[in-house]
Amino acid sequence: MAGPLSGLTIVELAGIGPAPMCSMMLGDMGADVIRVDRTKAHVMDRLADPKFAVHNRSRRSVSIDLQKKEGVEVVLRLIDKADGMTEPFRPGVAERLGLGPDICLARNPKLVYGRMTGWGQEGPLAKAAGHDINYIALTGALHAIGSKDKPMPPLNLVGDFGGGGMLLAFGMVCGLLEAQRSGKGQVVDAAMVDGAALLLGGIYGMAGAGLWSDERESNMLDGGAHFYGTYETKDGKHVCIGSIEPQFYDLLLDKTGLKGETLPAQMDRKAWTQLKTKLAGIFKTKTRDEWCAIMEGTDICFAPVLSMKEAPDHAHAKARNAYVDVAGFAQPAAAPRFSRTKESVKGPAARRGQHTDEILGERGFSTKEIGELKAAGVVGPQA
Repeated sequence: MAGPLSGLTIVELAGIGPAPMCSMMLGDMGADVIRVDRTKAHVMDRLADPKFAVHNRSRRSVSIDLQKKEGVEVVLRLIDKADGMTEPFRPGVAERLGLGPDICLARNPKLVYGRMTGWGQEGPLAKAAGHDINYIALTGALHAIGSKDKPMPPLNLVGDFGGGGMLLAFGMVCGLLEAQRSGKGQVVDAAMVDGAALLLGGIYGMAGAGLWSDERESNMLDGGAHFYGTYETKDGKHVCIGSIEPQFYDLLLDKTGLKGETLPAQMDRKAWTQLKTKLAGIFKTKTRDEWCAIMEGTDICFAPVLSMKEAPDHAHAKARNAYVDVAGFAQPAAAPRFSRTKESVKGPAARRGQHTDEILGERGFSTKEIGELKAAGVVGPQA
């Protein structure tokens, strides 16, 4: 069976970071995503081979020069029969190109128009440049992560991908569902600063209840607690534990040989540093594999800290087919999983303009028109 979004067409104006991840998710779920790439190489073409751009997988590519009015008209003809589109530009750029929501929705009133920005479409920072680290800094997320002496960016997972790409994908699906009922499209304003704040909602709740401190490494989930964190093992590797619940903590004490000792209470914050030191010494007595043999699969809430090279080979990942080989290397499989309308990776990222003739032909452009557009540099050949 085709994926759950089979039959839907999304036009994606090419970008980097969160917007491509959104389109990958929609494509993995069966949508026909048409990526509108530039006609010439760009700073975004960072990888020698596009197959390594994982977030560009599961869709086709057409290359169009958006600086030419004829190119804009080609995109509008693609949008005429699309269910949705996404754009990754700073506020006002799509409007200047002639591809803003007013024009696109006038052409296709059922269109769901997704906008992916860092700061949102309005506000004093809306038109400023930024990256993941800046957006999560403004929400409190960056301040909450790291060691006592300094914040530490959690890669670009929280702003770009969790608070950005996934938020836009959710917004697009919500808009597409509503359009099926109302027959009307609308604009989805997905901002990474909003999404990152939303991800932090539970921590804001704990802070409101007086259960969270602004001081890093002093809370239950930020490395402050001895029962929730990482420990180095004898071989220089690491394991992690999350023994929050009393019964899980009791099992941790049993497996580490501490059960029966007179210890401070689990939630005695004043004793956490002392207990972390004690556990650190114990975990250093065995290798990571030895601790896995003792703890993995138990209710301690334990896992080895694997590298990206190791993760695909773990027994649990293999049992769930959590990683797939696409174009010769392992990458995360499509998710979430569906029992009937199966999700799947359609293939590696296309080369820039790889499907230009195919896509334009499907949208009613004649062979002569396509030839003329190529000759004028409006659409480009395959990169």
